[in-house]
Amino acid sequence: MRILVLSFFCFFFCFTPSICRVTSETHLLTEPERASTPPRGWNSYDSFCWTISEEEFLQNAEIISNRLKPHGYEYVVVDYLWYRRKVEGAYTDSLGFDVIDEWGRPIPDPERWPSSKGGKGFSEVAKKAHSMGLKFGIHVMRGLSLQAFNANTPILDTVKGSAYEESGRQWRAKDIGLKERACAWMSHGFMSVNIKSEAGRAFLRSLYLQYAEWGVDFVKHDCIFGDDLDVDEITFVSEVLRKLDRPILYSLSPGTSVTPAMAKYVSGLVNMYRITGDDWDTWRDVVSHFDVARDFSASKMIGAKGLLGRSWPDLDMLPLGWLTDPGSNEGPHRKCNLNLDEQRTQMTLWAIAKSPLIFGGDVRKLDETTYNLITNPTLLEINSFSSNNMEFPFITGTKGSRSKNKVPSQDLAEGSMLDTRALGLTTCNDSKAHGWSAKALDQDLEKICWKEKFGNKFEEPPCLYKRKPLLASGVEIIYKQQCQGTLHLLASDGVELCLDASPRRRLTSKEFGGGSFSPCKWDANQMWELNAKGALINSYSGLCATVDTLEADANSNGLRAWIATGRRGEIYLAFFNLNQEKTVVSATIVDLAKVLPWKHLNGASCKYREIWSGEFGVTKQLISIAVERHGSSLFVLHCY
Repeated sequence: MRILVLSFFCFFFCFTPSICRVTSETHLLTEPERASTPPRGWNSYDSFCWTISEEEFLQNAEIISNRLKPHGYEYVVVDYLWYRRKVEGAYTDSLGFDVIDEWGRPIPDPERWPSSKGGKGFSEVAKKAHSMGLKFGIHVMRGLSLQAFNANTPILDTVKGSAYEESGRQWRAKDIGLKERACAWMSHGFMSVNIKSEAGRAFLRSLYLQYAEWGVDFVKHDCIFGDDLDVDEITFVSEVLRKLDRPILYSLSPGTSVTPAMAKYVSGLVNMYRITGDDWDTWRDVVSHFDVARDFSASKMIGAKGLLGRSWPDLDMLPLGWLTDPGSNEGPHRKCNLNLDEQRTQMTLWAIAKSPLIFGGDVRKLDETTYNLITNPTLLEINSFSSNNMEFPFITGTKGSRSKNKVPSQDLAEGSMLDTRALGLTTCNDSKAHGWSAKALDQDLEKICWKEKFGNKFEEPPCLYKRKPLLASGVEIIYKQQCQGTLHLLASDGVELCLDASPRRRLTSKEFGGGSFSPCKWDANQMWELNAKGALINSYSGLCATVDTLEADANSNGLRAWIATGRRGEIYLAFFNLNQEKTVVSATIVDLAKVLPWKHLNGASCKYREIWSGEFGVTKQLISIAVERHGSSLFVLHCY
């Protein structure tokens, strides 16, 4: 929708000319397309977790400007908890250590970020990043912090420049915070806000106008997607960003349990969105990306329409080089655990699947091998400018076989389901969601069972036990209306463990989201409603439960291949050996013609070059090469 220049919009969004954030018709027509290619940059999480300081950040930014910016790495992003004081007792889900302003908004910890003193926020850091030719980004969480909620801070009305008032009273954090919708994996951190109230919208608007005032160019919005989906907040934030007079790239996280059907709800509202859990430097994490990358390519989601530009499925950061550990209070202290073949496999898949390339290692200790990999000109050309990117099914190998590589999470392995089945989440209009029915056991207890049987015909379908939520008397009065029709789902009768829609810890990409159990509590994450269509709807995310059959492969065996076309007529063909031993992988020119019919490859001769080995030649029939265990090969072909 085009926005015309009307004085109303300026009145609505600004109380002084300096923060007027109106987009004019002319501005929309002349602004370059946002995220026209997959974004590329650096993020602090893999190397610093939450502990990075201003000095450490700027040291990395300067090196990125000198060494990586010439290769398109332009964003430098401070990941989460930049507002948390780094003192004894503080960690990733601690409470009471955050720095907030009088309006309940997070501001940088002044001890770690000294230039933020005096109410400057990140403006000085952003200026320095901009002076280096870089774009500055920050990580933010959903909604409102628990610390602001407990302090019951007032809400800033950005139109008046004072506390928000409506219906003759001043509105505060406790009026808009939805404590029962706390972030599942950071319950002491943040919660959703009531988007239906103008006060809730005013709070979110004040956050993003402040980020714009600081000079932020990139926002990574977390605990908002995947199992933690909040479409209402994503939609509203997208509207605010659309109306700013400076471009801010909009990124969503995490990506646990994300499917193309789910992503289609939000892809047009954002510029990139995670489609896996956190990616770390393990082989199983690398392998877990092949199926999901294939699915998003097949669904035509790569480079689809996004917020004032394009949107890109995000396979997560590249945990290469000098790193820290997940959830650590310690900065970078170790090398990447992947060997060079595995790193090449990861980088090649990310490139040909056209994922954003966000490097995660501490560049102050960037070794030449890692540098050469992440700046490989062929990979970067493929990532930015290739098209028709898809998995290529027509390959053979002398050893190993093709297989799916979905890996169950530890949570699920400890649950009540058999290891061949997993509780998952999907959009509620998905036909797979309509498979539940209730059966009464006695006056107080029912069980809800999945309608389909699996495997052995004598095996009973999976069931959960239904119970109305047990609330304390005071809580029952407060939440009686909200709780109407919802229920707890227990792993088994008599065991006080209830089904969580979103896991209560951050999952890595190798783990299967959903389906974990924890002690029962009043929490939207554990509240479910069974509708007349047999869909089991979760109150936290609005997603529906389903039961999937896991085709797990503990050894991660298999062969994969991808194909794409280049802007100069070339063809890119990548082989991936996920086997535990060296395997000869082959594809025929005839089979290339099946997926690229407009190339007229039947009878063609193809010059080829393999980028890792340097092997080259001409062929009319077969492309074949021995690929190392966990390794990859990448061919550039010119056919005529």
